[in-house]
Amino acid sequence: MKHQYNKFFIYTFLILFISSCKDEIEDVLPLEATQFLNVSYGDSPQQKYDIYLPYGRTKETTKVFVLVHGGSWIGGDKSDMNFMVDALKQRFPEHAIVNINYQLAGLGNPPLPMQINDIESIITDLENTKIYQIDDDYGFIGVSAGAHLSMLYSYAYDTSSNVEMVCSIVGPTNFTDPNYITHPSFISLGALFGLVYDSSNPKPYEDMSPYHVVTAAAPPSILFYGDQDHLIPTSQGVDMSAKLDALGVVNEFTLYEGEGHAFTAVNAIDTNLKLTAFIGAHFD
Repeated sequence: MKHQYNKFFIYTFLILFISSCKDEIEDVLPLEATQFLNVSYGDSPQQKYDIYLPYGRTKETTKVFVLVHGGSWIGGDKSDMNFMVDALKQRFPEHAIVNINYQLAGLGNPPLPMQINDIESIITDLENTKIYQIDDDYGFIGVSAGAHLSMLYSYAYDTSSNVEMVCSIVGPTNFTDPNYITHPSFISLGALFGLVYDSSNPKPYEDMSPYHVVTAAAPPSILFYGDQDHLIPTSQGVDMSAKLDALGVVNEFTLYEGEGHAFTAVNAIDTNLKLTAFIGAHFD
């Protein structure tokens, strides 16, 4: 009987030892690349994001791109940024990528603070979801209205200073710009945001303008604009770059001659090359 008890204890010990070793081996194995699509971060069906997680990621080293689509704050979809997902996966395979949707605005349902709140909710979700195993260093890349939101969040709402770079592709920057105030689309813009411009009280428009809220603590910024853009006056990019220069914020600014709100193939390639180099210098 004594020998039977001894065998039982030996077998039990071996099982526990093997199980422990297996857990330790699994803990040190590199994490596989994976993705989660249409992750909900709120009750609205529009509050979803896609996340692409790289091989070998760690919570200490894996930086995160956040992609923000355009659509005049009232339209667009994260699928519009899939071209950027593919490009970033090829050029920066060690980074995670989050491609976001946010709640779309409409008359009586203004973009702000709703869409900034959505970005904040996404960041909170990323940082609280342990399975992702990603760092809390972010690089924002936005197009048009998405570029406006990317800059506004990065310059004014990133209270933890976790944004390390931001890219604006034809994003609005200054809603008190005289060239914008006289622009044909400005009246409808004010109606969307639930505001009527008052030169004696410009603060509501300043508060939603990256140009006015940016400080010397802003992250490195790269800006791309066209000088024939029918939606965004040239001064939006020129003045934003000048403001960043005055504050001593690292930035690069490209103004494409003859380009509008979307770039032709040659300049789109140039944008990708310059953005890749900028990321390599400031977010790699």
